Amino acid sequence: MKTKLHTHRFTAGRKATAFAAGLLLLSSVSFAQSQQAVIDAMMKEEMGNSQLQTLAHELLDEIGPRLVASPQMKKANDWAVAKYKSWGVDAHNEKWGEWRGWERGISHIDMVSPWVRSLQGTQLAWSPGMGDKTTTAEVIILPNLADSNAFKAWLPSVKGKFVMISASTLSGRSDVNLKQFATPTTYEKLNADARDITTEWATRIKNTGYAVKTLPLAIEKAGAAGIITNYWSKEFGADKIFDAHTKMIPSVDIGMEDYNLLFRLIQSGGKPSLRIHCESKELGMQPTYNTIGTIKGSEKPNEYVMLSAHFDSWDGGTGATDNGTGTLTMIEAMRLLQKFYLHPKRTIIVGHWSSEEEGLNGSHAFVEDHPEVTKNLQALFNQDNGTGRVISMSGSGFKESGAFFDRWLAAVPDTLKKRIHTQFPGRPSGGGSDNASFDMVGAPGFSLGALNWGYSTITWHTNLDTYDKIIFDDLKNNALLTAIMVYMACEDPQTLPHTAADGVTWPTQTMSIRNGRLEDLKK
Repeated sequence: MKTKLHTHRFTAGRKATAFAAGLLLLSSVSFAQSQQAVIDAMMKEEMGNSQLQTLAHELLDEIGPRLVASPQMKKANDWAVAKYKSWGVDAHNEKWGEWRGWERGISHIDMVSPWVRSLQGTQLAWSPGMGDKTTTAEVIILPNLADSNAFKAWLPSVKGKFVMISASTLSGRSDVNLKQFATPTTYEKLNADARDITTEWATRIKNTGYAVKTLPLAIEKAGAAGIITNYWSKEFGADKIFDAHTKMIPSVDIGMEDYNLLFRLIQSGGKPSLRIHCESKELGMQPTYNTIGTIKGSEKPNEYVMLSAHFDSWDGGTGATDNGTGTLTMIEAMRLLQKFYLHPKRTIIVGHWSSEEEGLNGSHAFVEDHPEVTKNLQALFNQDNGTGRVISMSGSGFKESGAFFDRWLAAVPDTLKKRIHTQFPGRPSGGGSDNASFDMVGAPGFSLGALNWGYSTITWHTNLDTYDKIIFDDLKNNALLTAIMVYMACEDPQTLPHTAADGVTWPTQTMSIRNGRLEDLKK
């Protein structure tokens, strides 16, 4: 009887265990099927009904570039909030500081002597406007002077003239073009000569006693009519357009071909003249915002998964690949998540940061203002290096990041992940883009590294950073990848520990600049 009873209990126990295991298996299968259904739905939507091109047109063509604290930046903030709300995503603009407001107007630059030519060029960001004034004046080159005393003696000669303060360029052909067609001897010689020119010009600047950023103000104070620069990006037609360092006179960048035309004319003894008219508006200190969108979590609402991309840009082009493409990736990923991930377990936040270009200020401010988010952050996915499909991911120095990424990437279709190189635990970022703001405080910020597409020379901060450079197939890839990674990070029953891998220390936190370019307004 005892034996039978024991046998009965043993059999019943085995049946119960088997039943429980079966339920667990069915639950796991059902969960996996449910996950796959969400992923399949997102894939079908993006491949058949992507909104990326429409969003890109609205942001890049209709609004345009997004210099921090400019009217276009605020239009973009409001556009994103309205777009999210139209999809049912809670969104708002979160003020974090103030910045010198400035609005770009027209730039007309003509050579009027020794012959007439309209030159390719534009005023630099924050360049003082000329109002109704048009200035015609001789243009001269900063000479190679012996020392700062010689510079002081020369300085009065700039009065009433435009002054060129950038080096000339020996060859206007891109490195790719030279490698393809030049003989090895010619290629080496051109590069050696270019290095010599760069070295000589650095010495020329140093001998003035000023730095590149302080020299324009010294020339302005001596009565110059304007500052002429060229920052060629080593690609046909591409110039990097940054900011002015004058307070009263215009600062313009002239395209490499035209800049070198002027340079050669002066070097040969000529006295070319330019006619310049530039308009801009000073708007005083303006509020700066991050645009934040939120989908509330259902089970762990106080844990967070974030999508991240900076929203601002330089304004020589329209900021298409820096960082319109990262912005569009995150907006489209949020659309997919809102439509198909009905009850996220963790809270999803998207951050569109401003003033990244001046030092990650928007994301630094968010990190400072929201310790409750960084403390409970499961993962942040940031994209900010062009239009290419994502090809690299790193664990940013987090000890257990590899195991988590393995689970999250397992759900990503091979068509999206087969080209991705991963490195775990990797190293935290100390700067460069907004994931660094989170890494600095030991919160898991991960960069989605993109295929280059000539980013650093063709579009990064250049006048060519426009809609037509976007590769939308790659952007679809990135929006889907981001949406799936966010989905899996939200669903993961485990929380990623904020523990550094052996030998890893978090970079020193950089604090945000909340009153930007205030000193510029002091004449």
